[in-house]
Amino acid sequence: MRPEKTLVQRSVTNYSLPMSDMDPNSESFYSGALPRIFRFMIVLAFVCSLAAWPLYGWRVMVGVAFGCAISYLNFHWLKRVLTNLADRLSPTEPRRSSKGIVLRFLLRYFLMSLAAYVIFSVSPASLYGLFAGLFLPVAAIACEAAYEAYVALARGL
Repeated sequence: MRPEKTLVQRSVTNYSLPMSDMDPNSESFYSGALPRIFRFMIVLAFVCSLAAWPLYGWRVMVGVAFGCAISYLNFHWLKRVLTNLADRLSPTEPRRSSKGIVLRFLLRYFLMSLAAYVIFSVSPASLYGLFAGLFLPVAAIACEAAYEAYVALARGL
C-alpha cells in the first residue's frame, strides 16, 4: 500500500515550476518591479503633495512633501543596505566593512526622527502630513501589485 501524500507535498510537487521553466517575458517583466516602484513613488509624491494643499492647507502639504522625500530616500538607502548585505554574504565578493553598513542603517532612523522633531517644532499640523508621506512606499508597492495583477490577467504572464 502506497502512503498518501500530505497536502503540502502535493502542492509542492504539482504546482512548483523550476526556475529554468519560467517564461523569459514574465521574468523580464517581474525583474523590473523595483524601478517601477521608484517611479510610482515619484508620481505619488507629487500627486499626494498637490492634493493635500487644497484639502488641508500649505502646512500639511509641506509635511507630506517632506515625508515623501524622507520616505523615498529611506527606501533608496534600504535597497542599498540590502544589496551591500547580500554582496557581503557572497563568497566571491571582497569583504566590506560592516560598520559602514550598520551606520548607514541607523542614520536613516536618526534623520527621520530629526525631521519629525523639526517639523513638529515648526508646525504641529505638518506632522500629520509627514506621517502620511512616510507611507509612500506602501502606496507605491500597492500600485505595483495592482499593475502586476492587471498585466498578469491581460497578457497571461
